[in-house]
Amino acid sequence: MENVVIIGSGPAGLTAAIYTARAALSPIVFEGATPGGQLMVSLEVENFPGIPETIHGAVLMQNIKQQAENFGTGFITEDVQNVEKKDGYFEITAPSGIIKTKTVIAATGATARRLNIPTEDKFYGRGVSGCATCDGAFFRDKNVVVVGGGNTAIEDAHFLTRFAKKVTIIHRRDYLRASQAELEKVKSNPKVEWLIPYVVQEILGENTVTGAMLKNNLTGETMQIACDGIFVAIGHDPQTSLFADLAELDDQKFIITRAKTTETKTPGLFAAGDVMDPVYKQAVTAAGNGCKAALDAQKYIENLE
Repeated sequence: MENVVIIGSGPAGLTAAIYTARAALSPIVFEGATPGGQLMVSLEVENFPGIPETIHGAVLMQNIKQQAENFGTGFITEDVQNVEKKDGYFEITAPSGIIKTKTVIAATGATARRLNIPTEDKFYGRGVSGCATCDGAFFRDKNVVVVGGGNTAIEDAHFLTRFAKKVTIIHRRDYLRASQAELEKVKSNPKVEWLIPYVVQEILGENTVTGAMLKNNLTGETMQIACDGIFVAIGHDPQTSLFADLAELDDQKFIITRAKTTETKTPGLFAAGDVMDPVYKQAVTAAGNGCKAALDAQKYIENLE
């Protein structure tokens, strides 16, 4: 019987591992077939506390993993297939077998939705981003594009005007889903331009983004624009399928936790990071939630004993 199994190996999962390992709980982390979370595709990270120099996201995640390993965390490079609550414990099913554990920390994250066009993967982290607050400062005095028409897209566009020379909002419909309050923030901003109803057909460039090919959704007309960055703001998909029967989910399928804790509706199951955070979606807030989940799990185990 294990004390703690952590599912997910982004900042939330690995921070939870550091804290539970230091508490002598010998945690096991299922890091998945593609470990490290969304930071793995961030070429430059400059806002993580304690790292004064710009660092590659993959290097930062490797450093955090090494710290967790130093304290005795065990790692399994597999995707969990099922999580089931038994009488007083959990059964974790993975390709290599079944593990029993007193507690589970869900840190499976949320995936930024993609445009699903052939050139997108090539430029992800090289001019294409799913997080304006993470990467906006790298585009100072540049021309950028924001794709989307909801509140997140308009908020991102407003934020990017602090840095960019020009922000072009591209939306596939001829109307916007964003609230009027959000729209008012950008309507009068001279840095903001609109291309509606357009979709991005192709991202242009060699090693980094230099432009995009667009198509008008009404007329079929195509046009090419120059830009240095493309921010995709069409939503996030929390990875909560494993916990659908164990945790309460909101209308976007993010895990709902009890006020001021990481506890879910199932005793012994805790949630941390982007899987329960529809608002901030930052590495540092995910790490903070990982710490909270570890402390909550530690207290739960102490009460069991």
